[in-house]
Order: sequence, then C-alpha cells, then structure tokens
Amino acid sequence: MVGLPGCCTVRAGSVPSSISLSDAISFGVAPALIVYLWSLTALPRVGWICSLILAVFCALRLARFNAKIDESHQPHKSAGFLTGVPAPAGAGLALMPMFFWFWTDEPKFASPYFVAPWVAFVALLMVSSIATYSWSSVKLRSNIRFEAIALVVLLGAAIVSAPWHTLSIICVLYLLSMPFSIASYAKIRRQRSSGGRAPEPTSKPSA
Repeated sequence: MVGLPGCCTVRAGSVPSSISLSDAISFGVAPALIVYLWSLTALPRVGWICSLILAVFCALRLARFNAKIDESHQPHKSAGFLTGVPAPAGAGLALMPMFFWFWTDEPKFASPYFVAPWVAFVALLMVSSIATYSWSSVKLRSNIRFEAIALVVLLGAAIVSAPWHTLSIICVLYLLSMPFSIASYAKIRRQRSSGGRAPEPTSKPSA
C-alpha cells in the first residue's frame, strides 16, 4: 500500500505541495483501524474518537511536512531534525501496545483504558513541535560503515526470527531518543542565538 503512486495535490498559499494518499492510509488509517478492532471496540465512543484522532493527525502531519518541504529556513529542518514524530514512527508507536501483547500475553497491554490514551498521546506527538532525529541526517564515518551494514543485517534477522520482540525494542529505543533529540536541538538553538554556526544537514529529512 505504501508503494501506491496515487497522491492528492493541494496548495498552501501559492506554493504547491503533495500529500501522499497512500502514506495517509498506511500510517494513519490502517493503524487506527487495527488498534480500534483489536482493543478499542470495548470503548465504542472514546475508542472511535481516539482512532479518528490518530488518522486525522497523521494526515495533518503529512500535510504540514509537505506544505513546508520547499522552505529553506525551517528551524528544525535546517538543524537536521524533524518537527514532531514522523508518520511511520507514529504508526509504529501506536501499535506498540499490540507488539508487547503479542509476546507477553499480558491483558493490560490490550486494555482499552491503556490503549485509548496511548493512541491519543502518539497522535499528539505527530503534530507537536518537538524536535526528533532524522535518519537522513545521520552520517557514518567511513571506518564504521562495515559495522553499520552488519548491524542492519542483524536487525533484519531479528525482525524475521522474533518480530514482536524486535519491534517492541525499536519503539522503546525511539521513545528514549526523544529527550536526547530535544536536548540536542536546544543546544543548537543556543549556539545559533550566541552567534555560533550549527552544522547543516546534507540531505532532506523525511516525513
């Protein structure tokens, strides 16, 4: 579904931007429906509202990214960060309770009283203004590229052999990285305000 070529064209002022319909469905609508059918049906009204918020806020996240994609002086982007949690990461975080439930079989992870506020919290993270790390701005030194390739291979093997454990760990590590990204961006802002020059990213962040 992510590979579907269809997209809708909108305009923000006089600058055209594109919102990928397949991304909105894959990272917003699909996780919202999965979470609702898995847990939130026990709370029909509240569960539906939380699922709807996730889908709508994901679309808003993609719209905000695309509407500003051609601006060259976004504070977060010019420093190599993203504004808010990107849509793919938000989809993974929304499904994190289900990942844990699959391999722990703990009823509390499937409780709608836990899942509903968690889904709403993830939706708010996607449209928030917090600085998050961008994978496209990561630079590897030439002497560790082989180790990085080996790590990617090990990660792929872990996903194949123990998918729910691996996805749970990835989600937790991403959450733990947020305080560091916020602190790193705050440091760059202080450097800029004091007249220092922060390093510029070499590639564009992703949505």
